[in-house]
Amino acid sequence: MGTQKPRILPWLISQLDQGRLEGVAWLDANRRRFRIPWKHGLRQDAQLVDFGIFQAWAEASGAYTPGKDKPDLPTWKRNFRSALNRKEGIRLTEDRSKDPYDPHKVYEFVDSSEAGDSPHLDTSPDTDAGGVTPDTQEDLLELLGDMALASLPQEGASGLAVAPDHYPQVLLNNSMPHPNPAPPGNPLRLLLVSEEQWEFEVTVFYRGRQVFQRNVFCPQGLRLVGSEDVDPTLPWQPIALPDPGLSLSDRGVKDFVRHVLSGLKGGLALWRAGQQLWSRRLGHSHAYWAIGEELLPNSGHGHDGEVPKDKDADVFNLAPFVTDLIAFMEGSRRSPRYTLWFCVGEAWPRDQPWVKRLVMVKVVPTCLRALLEMARLGGASSLENTVDLHISNSQPLSLSSDQYKAYLQDLVEDMEV
Repeated sequence: MGTQKPRILPWLISQLDQGRLEGVAWLDANRRRFRIPWKHGLRQDAQLVDFGIFQAWAEASGAYTPGKDKPDLPTWKRNFRSALNRKEGIRLTEDRSKDPYDPHKVYEFVDSSEAGDSPHLDTSPDTDAGGVTPDTQEDLLELLGDMALASLPQEGASGLAVAPDHYPQVLLNNSMPHPNPAPPGNPLRLLLVSEEQWEFEVTVFYRGRQVFQRNVFCPQGLRLVGSEDVDPTLPWQPIALPDPGLSLSDRGVKDFVRHVLSGLKGGLALWRAGQQLWSRRLGHSHAYWAIGEELLPNSGHGHDGEVPKDKDADVFNLAPFVTDLIAFMEGSRRSPRYTLWFCVGEAWPRDQPWVKRLVMVKVVPTCLRALLEMARLGGASSLENTVDLHISNSQPLSLSSDQYKAYLQDLVEDMEV
């Protein structure tokens, strides 16, 4: 008879108390809040030690035996997260997994009045059912990392182990027959439903230096402001840009950036209405926008427009993006762009490097990034799981490239209507 699998919450508490795993630590004296390192496997500075907690749980749960099984970092992480998500006595309070210097997540134990049983009792079973089904958009990136790691040598100089030989389920055999190229109930239609929230990744640069990044869900849109002291009557969720004194050393540059931020006043608003993104300037600081690459705001070709003051400007339309996405899958165009760049307080850097501008803001609708990644993969095993659109009732679908394309074409027809 084998050893009984431990329950994850008591096991996790013991790991926190022992303090042997790097970066795994309590954050308060009451032993309620704690942090877990959460570095992505594709980062150049990734080391095996960054995955220590995930490997430790894989060993404790019997999913991995050193010397017998091949290391599988993405699966370790997904299994660990899924095991935590199934527990009512714990919740995620901060997601800083994209922090460039210290990627981590903060969890908190909740008492019985908030979530039923005490986490220290943890009577619910831990079952893996032969593998964990991904449940967030993060899994798409992990699966991509799985593929990239699979082509590396068995162990690199950094000690970062590789994934198993098999490809993940997201890689489909497009030669298999699919009698229904576009099943009814297109889940991509949720991109057009006003009640559904889009997630935005907001990144701020001062003189080319990244000083802020956050993923936000904003039901009524977001508003870039210069301080926390903002007008509460405005509908958009305020996103306060950080004080330049925290990241810049040049006194003159700091003063100029503060001047630009003070001129934002009510802020620079961005929101979704149907298939379009709209923007409006509420303060004195001018703002110019362009659709560019994630790493380059298309500075050599000028801006696409200026955000008007107290008027709505259409800055992105989903229809051309989806049309270009279909053409990209057919091999006739380059990949469509989806990244919004804003230059605040100065003219657009047409003939100068964009890193010379005082304030540049990049906004990425993460669902559009995921759609492009699926197009590059030639389909996805589960649109529910790979496009995080708060789809609560849809069922996982097995798709080929042709089926995914059919969904996209169906979405174009909806938008035309």
